[in-house]
Amino acid sequence: MKKYALKGVKTYEIKILPDERGFFAEALRQDWKEFLENEQVTQINISYSYPNIVRAWHKHMRGQIDHFLVLKGAMKICAYDEETGKMAEVIATGKKPTVVRIPGKYLHGTKTVSNEPSLLVYFVNRLYDYQNPDEHRRPWNDQTIIPTEINGKKGDPRVGKPWDWFRPPHK
Repeated sequence: MKKYALKGVKTYEIKILPDERGFFAEALRQDWKEFLENEQVTQINISYSYPNIVRAWHKHMRGQIDHFLVLKGAMKICAYDEETGKMAEVIATGKKPTVVRIPGKYLHGTKTVSNEPSLLVYFVNRLYDYQNPDEHRRPWNDQTIIPTEINGKKGDPRVGKPWDWFRPPHK
């Protein structure tokens, strides 16, 4: 398990059990208490996104926690703390399955960064309320999202600038 600069944001690498048929893996277990922090999964969702698609920004005000698991393709998953400006950024891929835990109090979003579509399954601890959704949305290109640090690094060249989902990854 890896923890990030934002409290509660963490990743858990899935153990793959390969055999001659393919592989088996446990995606999420109730007894992973250190990772889950005792929350219960109540709904499972699937999201399919084409290359370069951004799904951002939103947060949950009533305690929803998301657990993202990329099954196909690759995604950049970001969580942003509006109070401190800290950002957690995770690159998750179906080739190395990892569960990414994002407390809903942080603005969060994703971008498919692979050349193929991404397939994401995510587990949440609150049922979606169609009549009163727990989602506060912001534009995907919101210029007020300016990280003060990314994954604990203040020297990242993206720090102090409005977040750009399409900034090239090279330095």
